[in-house]
Amino acid sequence: MSARTPHPGTGDPHRSPRAPAPRPRAAVAVDRDDEVDLRMLGPALGAWSGAVVATRLELVTAVSVTTAAVLVCLVLSRVLTPLRRRSAWVGLTLVLLLTSVVLGSVRTESHRRSFVAELAQDGATVRAVARVTTDPRVVRGTFGSATVFAATLVRAEARGRAVTLRAPVTVWVRGDPPIIGLGEEVEVVGRARPADDSAHAATLSATSVRPRPGGDPAWWWDAAGSARAAVSASVASRGHDVSALVPALVHGDDHALPDDLRAAFQTSGLTHLLAVSGTNLTLLVGFLLALARPLGAGPRSRVVLAVLATVAYVLLARPEPSVVRAAIMGLVGVAGLSTGGRRRGARCLAWAVVAVVVLDPWLATSAGFLLSAVATGGILLLAPVWRDALARWMPRWLAEAVAVPAAAQLACTAPVAALSGEVSVVAVVANLLAAPAVGPATVLGLSGGLLGLVWAPSGAAVGLVTALPAGWIVLVGRRAADLPGAAATVGDGPVAVSALVVVSAAIAVTGHRLLRRPVLTCLVLAAVTAVTVAPLRPGWPPRGWVMVACDVGQGDATVLKAGPGSAVVVDAGPDARSVDRCLRDLGVRNVPAMLVTHDHADHVDGLPGVTRRRSLAWIGAGPSSPDVTDVPVRELTAGDRWRAGEVTLTVLGPLARPGPSGVVPTAVTEDTANDASLVLLAETSGVRVLLTGDVEPPAQRALAAAYPTLQVDVLKVPHHGSAHQEVAWLTGLGARWATVSAGEGNTYGHPAPETLQHLRDAGATILRTDPGRDVAVVVRDGQVSGVVR
Repeated sequence: MSARTPHPGTGDPHRSPRAPAPRPRAAVAVDRDDEVDLRMLGPALGAWSGAVVATRLELVTAVSVTTAAVLVCLVLSRVLTPLRRRSAWVGLTLVLLLTSVVLGSVRTESHRRSFVAELAQDGATVRAVARVTTDPRVVRGTFGSATVFAATLVRAEARGRAVTLRAPVTVWVRGDPPIIGLGEEVEVVGRARPADDSAHAATLSATSVRPRPGGDPAWWWDAAGSARAAVSASVASRGHDVSALVPALVHGDDHALPDDLRAAFQTSGLTHLLAVSGTNLTLLVGFLLALARPLGAGPRSRVVLAVLATVAYVLLARPEPSVVRAAIMGLVGVAGLSTGGRRRGARCLAWAVVAVVVLDPWLATSAGFLLSAVATGGILLLAPVWRDALARWMPRWLAEAVAVPAAAQLACTAPVAALSGEVSVVAVVANLLAAPAVGPATVLGLSGGLLGLVWAPSGAAVGLVTALPAGWIVLVGRRAADLPGAAATVGDGPVAVSALVVVSAAIAVTGHRLLRRPVLTCLVLAAVTAVTVAPLRPGWPPRGWVMVACDVGQGDATVLKAGPGSAVVVDAGPDARSVDRCLRDLGVRNVPAMLVTHDHADHVDGLPGVTRRRSLAWIGAGPSSPDVTDVPVRELTAGDRWRAGEVTLTVLGPLARPGPSGVVPTAVTEDTANDASLVLLAETSGVRVLLTGDVEPPAQRALAAAYPTLQVDVLKVPHHGSAHQEVAWLTGLGARWATVSAGEGNTYGHPAPETLQHLRDAGATILRTDPGRDVAVVVRDGQVSGVVR
């Protein structure tokens, strides 16, 4: 048949022969290669679900639930035509589900049935030999500090038995931290208690931890420790923020990071830079491969180099689950993007998820793994499409710089809201500005450490250059967090999270169409910014405010105005970011005194937020004092009185002597810390405010006996409005306004309805923070009133 002769049935015989049939097929092939292949999504979710079931349920229950799910899937695959057509994928999903459940359940059950777990049920004392598997870290508590680390018991002795085993445990040591390192064998003596999760066989409250003779860590742990120390030494003199940030960028060690900087990064959406992620590995391995190519390294040599670099990095950053997860995700990103096409990238990600949850089923319940997986998915699936759309009207390099962080942020929006109840509004812009500096800071930081191992001055010289991009990241994080509306509170309930999932999915599907049009894109961004900033109510703080109860969740933070830009802060809540936000909104720049009623986390953990770029003269506390080293701490006693600007404060309690109806102890214990709270009377603008901490009926009765004529205008209701109150004292204070600081939906039932009703019956108007708002007491024309934000 002639090439010019049309095939029967093809239509017009005069059609031009210049449109050969193979060309459309080639175009279709290219399009298919760029299509999203989600067939592995089901098997990956099956393996993930199996790991969750295995780690959360007992063996019998897990097997029963899985068997029921498999039977339902088999029935549906026989009944529903779409599933029957995809029987191979359904079968693979069921196989991975069963595999994940079986392997995870076997490992979980081995922990629950181990010799150490049996001893933990009875609280037995154990003498053991253990190998340290994580770096020891110091945890500050209400009654001192403790050192905690994970370890694997290799030998345990108790009740006349000596057993050789392999059981993961968590070890707590009170007092001075033991001098031990990762990979070292130690001798432990302590009481075994049940573990908090199925990943460990027990928790050991150790009374003694000491290195075992001959149990030194392997040489590679010493080498990794030396490299970590060299990275820190190379930037040690470059400012506190930079010297703490660079180790976090290079190998995830963020223990020295200031709490205020950590809070700023969380608000600005840069927290992922502070932990080991696939990005770290991708940057460092990519840098090594880029150096190897000009040196003549072939494909096989580069593969070997990539594997060796990955192993070395895991040792440097410590082979903890989060690091292994990051290494796998980093290799997925490199493999998926290097092979080209979103189809292969999605498959790589799905198989990586399967590998991770099968190797370590407990990562299936990890928030870090969830965020890492969805962020990688967003980069692989959305970023190329958005980049191509933006590249129609902007340089390709800029389009990619915008698309990658935007895609990752969109993918993480709903999970982050489910975890924190907030969505960072400035995250995309902050990540866009910080992104050019992340690579140089990470690569230079590691280079400075490695050179410092050879010759310390060379490492310090590189550290000087490293400070430039690292300092830029710090600047971006702090400035972005200070922007109005940097983080929007959306709640973590199922309705809010579901709505975010729907909105994110709609943006993912249709976003590329918008991004092709520059004018429309700019208009939409302007509209979003306007909607975000509009609800910020520029009228806050209200005119004439004298006291504000900050919304810090389930905790206390009260601000007393001392003058323009100045305030006394009583308690700091549980979260540095929340109290910092409250003070920033009030325009507070100077804190002449910070008063801590008692050393419980919901009152003191937010302290770094008070000092964030604010001057703080001193901290006042009672018998239960916080462990603060960089700010002077004064112990206050009943009768102390002083003036700070516009406010005068008097300490009423805790009382040093018992009252007739109760005793306020001077020796503070876990059970008496609430009654040891500082009780303060503040007087400002003719208003008397009583701040009561968490005092309970014994201390309340003592106060009633010591100050029988005490009358106030405003009462900070004790203990978040709990039901445990001395009602006669509470209602006899004559307060016409009462503030209650509690977290919305808290599990304690605060505030108690009966407590609120008693106050209302006494004539008090109640201002509550638990709907998620700050409340203020104001004085205008000599009249006291309340304002709700």
